[in-house]
Parts: sequence; C-alpha cells; structure tokens
Amino acid sequence: MYYKLIRQTPEGNAVRGKLYRTSHWFDKDRGIYVERLHYLCETLENADYLVPALIYGVTVTRSPKFKRLLPILNQVPGRTGIRFHRGTKPEHSKGCILVSEEDEALLTATWLKEQTEKDEIRIELCNA
Repeated sequence: MYYKLIRQTPEGNAVRGKLYRTSHWFDKDRGIYVERLHYLCETLENADYLVPALIYGVTVTRSPKFKRLLPILNQVPGRTGIRFHRGTKPEHSKGCILVSEEDEALLTATWLKEQTEKDEIRIELCNA
C-alpha cells in the first residue's frame, strides 16, 4: 500500500502526520504520508498484512534485523516490530510500511530530531 505522509502544524495538534491509503491493487495498497501539510513520501504495504487504520505513536530505535535506526509504530494491535523501512515490492514486507531508501533516511532523521524535542510523535493511518 502506498501512503502519503502529511504533517499538520505542530501547535496544539496531537497528530503530527497522516498516512492516507489512496488505492488498492491486487497485492498492494498505495498511499501518501503528509506531515504539517507538506507531502513527505509515498509508501507501500503488503495488502495481506495491512496495519489497522488508527493513530499510532512512532519511535526511532535501532532495528536488530536491519542494524540501523528506523521508525517503529507503537502499540499496533496484535503485532510488534512494525517499522518504516526501504523496499520496492509488497513481498519485501510482512506488515511493515515500505518507503524508498531516500525517504527512509528522511523519515528517520525527521522523527529522530522531533523525538528529542517532543514527548511523543503520533501519526494517523487513514483509509481514503
């Protein structure tokens, strides 16, 4: 699934960004992630392992599997280890949200910076 991440203004908003699922194609869903009303990146999910459309906290931690800092969604119902990481095909994921290599670096750096400045980063996954 592709998503667009869109950020809202930081003042007084509980949710930093929204990930909109915009279309569904056989084995994948497309969407955009928007943050603070700016387009950040496209995402891809495996349609067989979609993350429920809810509001999630995001933390940047070191991934034991990928051996680098990556954003992870907190408290996904019934699942653990749901991260944003690079990938180009739905088969590259069993539940994680895939982004390009450049977007992985952008999201990780952006959220890592915000994580040190704020108590919690929250994003909303929406089915458009």
